[in-house]
Amino acid sequence: MIFTEETTLDHLCINYVGNQTHQEALVTSDTEVFLEDEMKPLLKEYFLKNFKPEIFFEFFHSSNIENNEVFTYVSEIFEQPELLENQSKKLAKLLYENSTSPRTKGGEFYVCYFKDCIVKGERYDAVGLFKSENKDTFLKVSAKNENFELETLQGINLNKVDKGCLVFNTNKEQGYLISIIDGTSRAETSYWMDDFLQVRQRQDEYFETQETLTLYKEYITKQLPQEFEISKADQADLLNKSLTFFKEKEEFKMEDFTGEVLTDQEVIQSFNTFKTQYEDERDYVLSDEFVINDAAVKKNARIFKSVIKLDKNFHIYVHGDRRKIQQGQDENGRYYILYFEEEN
Repeated sequence: MIFTEETTLDHLCINYVGNQTHQEALVTSDTEVFLEDEMKPLLKEYFLKNFKPEIFFEFFHSSNIENNEVFTYVSEIFEQPELLENQSKKLAKLLYENSTSPRTKGGEFYVCYFKDCIVKGERYDAVGLFKSENKDTFLKVSAKNENFELETLQGINLNKVDKGCLVFNTNKEQGYLISIIDGTSRAETSYWMDDFLQVRQRQDEYFETQETLTLYKEYITKQLPQEFEISKADQADLLNKSLTFFKEKEEFKMEDFTGEVLTDQEVIQSFNTFKTQYEDERDYVLSDEFVINDAAVKKNARIFKSVIKLDKNFHIYVHGDRRKIQQGQDENGRYYILYFEEEN
């Protein structure tokens, strides 16, 4: 979890980063923004309130982490926060160099230094990188000569930030602990996460839970029917059993999982082979034992809907006991028999 009640915004620089393709400018600031006391809590709320506390990322580079420029500039900010404006200009220039896609919108780029953020029970300083790309129209009502006048103003909606990156001053050797906000589509934002920040999801309990569930679903729905004769009802049953396992257990152990859910030795061997191929294609290895993350289970439960689609006429949602659904065929065609106790 991320707690910011005691967090203070100590330094802030603002730059404008346009889109090179659209011949928009890069405008950098030589000084920090002076913040009035009443402005600080508003900006802190604007920058920090929408971060998700479950998923964390880290900087990386294919050759050496030191070659990740954002990692280097952020490290220098942690060493000398009072010189924020120097690194702010370097970061703005780097973002500008990566703002070449026709879809990329220009906007204000903020570099912030926060003190006393609490994440995972520990207190850290943090560097925040934010970009506001969308402007809202606001209505201003003014009293004049016993009448009222209306005018429209363009400004930033303080309810949401378009793009945000919060880097906590911990785990530097592994690329820091990072939380990300991105309110736009993946197609529009690859320049932010992949080209500019160069971040990847950390292989923590959330990642292990999420990826193991995804791996298993891929196997049951795509690979298993290719190797074994299996009905849609049995596939649905395996998906339900796996989700029940993750909901009821505190710790995942691959041997227990395959033994309790897959049970058949040939299927288990097939699954292990598929797991190796899956990991090779994605260039990471999933742990055979890890603490199950409840938030990841809850989020991924949505993709584990066990639905049998029958032509365009019916959908059967299978939630539990496999013995209460049977399949057959007669002169009228294929059919399912469903047994139940109550009808609502």
